[in-house]
Amino acid sequence: MPVEREIFGHLPDGTAIERVTLRRDGGLTARIISYGAALQALLVADSAGAIDDIVLGFDALEPYTRPGCYFGMTVGRYANRIAGGRFVIDGAQVSLARNNGPNALHGGVNGFSRKTWRIVSAEDGPVPSLTLACRSPDGEEGYPGTVETRLRYSLPAPHELLLDITATSDQATVVNLTNHSFFNLDGATAGDILQHRLQIAADRFLAVDETAIPLQEPPRDVTGTPFDFREAHPIGARIRQSDEQLRRGRGYDHNFCLAPADGLPTDGLPADALRLAACVEAPRSGRIMELHTNQPGLQLYSGNFLDGSVAGKHGRLHRQADAFCLEPQIWPDAPNRPDFPSARLTPGMIYRHRTLYRFTA
Repeated sequence: MPVEREIFGHLPDGTAIERVTLRRDGGLTARIISYGAALQALLVADSAGAIDDIVLGFDALEPYTRPGCYFGMTVGRYANRIAGGRFVIDGAQVSLARNNGPNALHGGVNGFSRKTWRIVSAEDGPVPSLTLACRSPDGEEGYPGTVETRLRYSLPAPHELLLDITATSDQATVVNLTNHSFFNLDGATAGDILQHRLQIAADRFLAVDETAIPLQEPPRDVTGTPFDFREAHPIGARIRQSDEQLRRGRGYDHNFCLAPADGLPTDGLPADALRLAACVEAPRSGRIMELHTNQPGLQLYSGNFLDGSVAGKHGRLHRQADAFCLEPQIWPDAPNRPDFPSARLTPGMIYRHRTLYRFTA
């Protein structure tokens, strides 16, 4: 049975939330819930053939509904931060909900991660897949335009998980969507990820202010900094260095610029043009994850604000650095930065995000 559907829980108003399981023989198992279109579990073999879940999350629905929960969620309309919760589009001032100090984060108080997505189809066959959809009406969280979004999870090969996201709008607006999974390649209950070896195909990153908004300067060269992951390094090897940017983020919480060094693209790569953005290896389990994407940026987050206050799967309390996030996206605060890749979406355009996770051991 490559595809299974079951009730995962109910919202306070009685709405049923489904969990859909996709499987490939001899390969991955992915479980997705319709609340937040979240990747609730991802089962992957290690070098000895043992299967374990490698994404943080919860065994029940209620914790996913708590404010500020992003475990495995699809976040938007705008992933990451917009400075001051405002921007101007076509001469009109847009004011957003501020839910991260002075800034708007991940679409606001009730962004895409807090929506019940509609299941369009759940298909078995050679490529098991799940397609979900959601509608964001004009003015929601302050954003202009009614946005229609579709997200397709699929298993195109036994050890691959592919995410395809498209969106359209009936007015000029901004859209930037991503998946916010917290990964631990040794297993969701295994402890910290500081020994995971990370490589990122980027020679620049965005330095940020005290509120995690990019500074008014060009992207910085990673050379000679703790942000140089062009060759693989343990995530924790330099995380405690006396570096202003590491202090501001309590570790890594920065966008790496995947754009070519000789210029900035306006819309990332074409939808079907994937490039290798990052590779992570867990020495203990032997699991290796490659991330390929068409997006112009990759946010690295080292789990800095996990504080043990929430119990995850199997009652595990997750603490700082128990997981990492790699979020392909348009750069943060792009609506206020004409020098950054554009997040603008107008009628007749289609926003396209594609990310492929490939696992080996």
